[in-house]
Amino acid sequence: MIRTAAQEASEPKFISITVDGKPAVGGICIDIMRAIEAIEPAIKFTGDQEWLPLARMQSNQMDAICGLLYTKERALKYEYVDIPLFSVSYMLVVRADDEIQVSDWDDIRKLGSEGVILSMHNFAINDYLKNLGGLQLDTTAVSSRSNLNKLLARRGRFYCHRSPGIVAEIRKAGLEGKVRILPKVMLKEQLYMVLSKNLGSEQIKRIKTAITQLDSQGILARLFEKYQE
Repeated sequence: MIRTAAQEASEPKFISITVDGKPAVGGICIDIMRAIEAIEPAIKFTGDQEWLPLARMQSNQMDAICGLLYTKERALKYEYVDIPLFSVSYMLVVRADDEIQVSDWDDIRKLGSEGVILSMHNFAINDYLKNLGGLQLDTTAVSSRSNLNKLLARRGRFYCHRSPGIVAEIRKAGLEGKVRILPKVMLKEQLYMVLSKNLGSEQIKRIKTAITQLDSQGILARLFEKYQE
């Protein structure tokens, strides 16, 4: 059994759905894990129907976490599967009545304290933003809804979040028409499957082989296409 969990606030990686009238977890990561199991019957993921924040997933020493950015810190703890599962674009959300446009990070630096960027607590994108230097960040919120409400309350000028995912978060918060997504893609990143270095070498090999096959057959791309929004 490969111990994992459904990461909270990570749509479309993990999405709340209903199956036979009962709450369940779906999303691209669930689809990918089921596809791995179909290729490698000896691999079985468990816990993917249980929600946990990313910090808890990391502290609980999960065997696998689906869809993480690469960081040097994580690479010390986890074995990264070399082939990315899918790519995401990081976009900026502003209030609908804010006419600002930006072409790069320098445009935001020039705003000083009037250019605070909101982001999700414990998300790896925060390290990237900090390393850019000169940006005003607020990374305390643990949900998109909280950050979007902070945006409307003028406690930040921008909310940085990934696409696909941000459109659904705006819809879930009931804020369509009150915020808008700037057209500029600020950053593109690849997300990976990470495996505990304590996992057996044979299990790691089987999962890597399955993901390689899913990629070469175009299945990863087709699964990701389902969630383009």
